[in-house]
Amino acid sequence: MSAAGKTVAIIGAGIVGVSTAIWLQRDGHKVVLIDGKGIGEGASYGNGGVLASCSIVPVTAPGLLRKAPGMLLDPGQPLFLKWSYLPKLAPWLIKYLGHANAADTKRIAAAMAPLVGDSLGEHQALSAGTGAEHWVKPDNYLFLYRDRAHYEADAFGWSIRKTHGFKWEELEGAAFKSFDPAFGPEQGFAVRLGDHGRISDPGAYVKALAAHVMKVGGRFIEANAETVVEENGKVSGVRTGGETVACDAVVLAAGAWSGPLAGQLGLKVPLESERGYHLELWEPSIMPRSPVMIASGKFVATPMEGRLRLAGIVEFGGLNAPPSRAPLALLEKNIKAAIPGISWKHKTEWMGHRPAPADSIPVIGESPTIRGAFLGFGHHHVGLTSGPKTGRMIAQMISGRLPNFDTSPYAPSRFRSG
Repeated sequence: MSAAGKTVAIIGAGIVGVSTAIWLQRDGHKVVLIDGKGIGEGASYGNGGVLASCSIVPVTAPGLLRKAPGMLLDPGQPLFLKWSYLPKLAPWLIKYLGHANAADTKRIAAAMAPLVGDSLGEHQALSAGTGAEHWVKPDNYLFLYRDRAHYEADAFGWSIRKTHGFKWEELEGAAFKSFDPAFGPEQGFAVRLGDHGRISDPGAYVKALAAHVMKVGGRFIEANAETVVEENGKVSGVRTGGETVACDAVVLAAGAWSGPLAGQLGLKVPLESERGYHLELWEPSIMPRSPVMIASGKFVATPMEGRLRLAGIVEFGGLNAPPSRAPLALLEKNIKAAIPGISWKHKTEWMGHRPAPADSIPVIGESPTIRGAFLGFGHHHVGLTSGPKTGRMIAQMISGRLPNFDTSPYAPSRFRSG
């Protein structure tokens, strides 16, 4: 593709789509954002808010196949399933669990490390000069364990992080309590990782980034993209319910809703929704010093503006079923156990959809069948963390430049249909 200024339609106005728009504008292109749900209203609104650079180890670590049945039957575990959805889920689930081995875990981690490893710097570069800088906060990231033995049970994951250059400090007993006295006796051991960060209001942050896109000439259409229009094997437009947007290139960044349009682009992506929940405790009586991953409950507690956000849980139930009560109740139970005596003025609840390809690696790059059609979705639990890097990569590709690392693990061609 020529590097001359193009008109690019971006389907999806979450962190990936908005990041792509900003980097494209900086390269001299015109952008049109298209999203029927509004700007930053999906997982980009409800995520845990942590710039989790160390989160390179997939859920499909060794042992998952053995543990999963027991987790599903135990209401105190952070894995839920709407059983009526199981027949539809089964083909994806079989592929997904097929990666729960050491070799695939290491391979997936190696693919994720370049995407997330410098997340704080990528967000700072993305937000510079946009008015959204206020929400990007450098911070530590803590993993909390019951004791050293609980931590050592995660040795495989930590060995992978060490291989990719992550360093951390172990805090035990009095040293941990001195660092952050918020937590009760159930949490006796912490791993502290520096050079991380958090977004203090993810929804406001993405909206501020998008406002900058509009300020410098971008356009937003609140409508569902229905069809990618092509002529002679090349993108020529995007059809919504009300109009056809002429464009030179299109970017599909619609998160968990990307599957059907990816099919139009010649791909059969095994994609599911990992339904995630958050519970926000407003004006809490106790606020942790930094974002924490509480390993026993597999959830994150992140300080945000005026509230503490608890996020996590994996539920399989598709895109259309209503939220469940049990995951939210579990989050509340677990934070009361982790921070005894915590209280709050009021709470708010949310459920959303993480886009989960069966191989746990995002789909990033140009369609192998239609020129000018690019994809950027499938980031599982690290969409906020890796959004700016993904957007920069796609903008470079559209502008005719190659990113400075191997992008082949993310290639859409691995899902080419037919």
